Amino acid sequence: MSGPATSREILITAIARLLDGVRHVAVGAASPIPAAGAMLLRALKQEAKAERVRLSILGSVEHNFFTNGSAELFDCAGQGRIDAFFLGGGQIDGRGNVNLVGVGDYPATKVRWPGSFGSAYLYFAVPRVILFREEHTPRVFVEKVDFISAPGVSEPGVWREGGPAALVTSKGLFSFDRSRPGFRLESIHPAHDLREIKAATGFAFEHDERPPFTPAPNEETLALLRGRVLDELHETYPGFAAELRREIDGCASAA
Repeated sequence: MSGPATSREILITAIARLLDGVRHVAVGAASPIPAAGAMLLRALKQEAKAERVRLSILGSVEHNFFTNGSAELFDCAGQGRIDAFFLGGGQIDGRGNVNLVGVGDYPATKVRWPGSFGSAYLYFAVPRVILFREEHTPRVFVEKVDFISAPGVSEPGVWREGGPAALVTSKGLFSFDRSRPGFRLESIHPAHDLREIKAATGFAFEHDERPPFTPAPNEETLALLRGRVLDELHETYPGFAAELRREIDGCASAA
């Protein structure tokens, strides 16, 4: 498979860069793009003969050393044995608050989502939490979430090891400053622009006058992504792996 990087390959590569330096990454059972980013980082480190990266994907047989699922995930996080994790949400606001409960005033929510699960605990315990949501629209990125499942920041004196380190969407990559608190747009993905991102985001964020574009993966990285990583993805996320393969083939045909 040859041809330019697809939009999702750029997301995967951006996530791999954000994970650089971690030893153990944990990924949820329904997070194929974050999982691909972690797999790519692991492959790149092995190619470079660098320190091994451990990857734990809930629900995976091949890429998971847990035998008791989420209970062990929470134990490992509390013991400081997980360096990075991913959170998404039905709503995310400019303070990094995440809503996984629903839309409207709780408990009379108009739309109900699956629930908070252990999001608040992991947000506090894992040092590097990357927020990921492929959909970038005002209904997701709101000025203020309707319900705080997991708070982005805490009051002084509250013990907290973790919190939002970055936000990755289909349009751009943001860093998070806990001291303000708030997001800063670090780069714009190809085919998008600053005006579009502002219109799609319900909260204010900092940015350069002309933010750079998110770098595309080089040939070596693309080869790993389209070879080893795509094969590894198929074990846990066969539907997504097949969809990504079709996107790559379509992009190559159009080039």
